[in-house]
Amino acid sequence: MSWLPADFAHPTRAPLDAEHHLRPIRESDVDIDYPAVMGSRERLWSLYGEKWGWPPADMPHEDDRVDLARHEREQDAHESFNYALFNADETELLGCVYIDPADDARISWWVVDEYVDTDLERALDAFVPKWIAEAWPFTSPEYGI
Repeated sequence: MSWLPADFAHPTRAPLDAEHHLRPIRESDVDIDYPAVMGSRERLWSLYGEKWGWPPADMPHEDDRVDLARHEREQDAHESFNYALFNADETELLGCVYIDPADDARISWWVVDEYVDTDLERALDAFVPKWIAEAWPFTSPEYGI
């Protein structure tokens, strides 16, 4: 893709703190992604629904698996990226960071409802722009939907 240099290698893990990290989401994450998404569905719809039509109120588990498989393919092709926020042992998915092509790049992120207005959300809010500036080749990324 023209939005990334041909030789760019995307990060495969980004430590947020001692207990949390980001890594590219995989189809195999569906069993922890689905409850995270559907448990925060109303708020996520308020953020992404108008533009992306996601997440639908009646999204089946299988549709989430298909969506994660698409994200995994897009990451491999450097078309777009979905990084999941995990606890240390990856037994919980706590949010996501999306990196998509725009004039340069468009970045957005969320945490599950349980972590809204907490230190974890504030840490992610501070981390993402710094990580994008340090680890990605963008010159003028846009933040938000």
